[in-house]
Amino acid sequence: MTDSIAHQQQFYVADGLSDDEIARQADLYGPLTDSVRELIEIALLTEVDDPEVRAAQEHIESAKRLLRQRAIPGPYGVRWGASGQKRAWGNAAAGLRNAVAPPLVVECEPDGRAWADFHLGAAYEGPAGLTHGGVSALVLDQVLGAAAEAGGAPGMTGTLTLRYRRPTPLGALHAEARIDRLEGVKTIVTGHLAGPDGVCVEAEGVFILPRWARGKDSATVSDPV
Repeated sequence: MTDSIAHQQQFYVADGLSDDEIARQADLYGPLTDSVRELIEIALLTEVDDPEVRAAQEHIESAKRLLRQRAIPGPYGVRWGASGQKRAWGNAAAGLRNAVAPPLVVECEPDGRAWADFHLGAAYEGPAGLTHGGVSALVLDQVLGAAAEAGGAPGMTGTLTLRYRRPTPLGALHAEARIDRLEGVKTIVTGHLAGPDGVCVEAEGVFILPRWARGKDSATVSDPV
């Protein structure tokens, strides 16, 4: 319990930023993240000559030195501004400042529904020409968790059960989820990931409100999205 509280205090931070400052930072860091994400795919696919590769690496090393001059000494965590606006910008599935994350924007309704339309490029390949099954799981975990939070019953992932119905292509995809039922501190959510030819992966997730969070405002203890 003590370790959980210490973790909460370290990585769930109310930093008091104004909405205007949060918007300014989003406008600043969002394009940087997009550029790095695009760079990952370009580095994967490029076939330029050796001198161009070495020159590009020199530019990248220069950019790393520039950005490393002042940096957060650890995970980004989850942060709240003065108005309560939440920023999970380090999130591996949907973080605005995380170039590893797919460009995933999750839309939600307060009745416990969530969905996302997004595009996965070559960097997310698993089987030849197809989306990696682990990436499908990452996306569904995020969207199912968002549905639980949107419906006022947030939690951390307890179990995530997947059924891979057909190969998931790269390219344009759609994920959606809804709350199926509540069982005490557990929220059971169902959903799927679909491509142009139909449903590729079906999912059921059990999201559990952790002990240290029970009885507190759900807006400050939810699984970050």
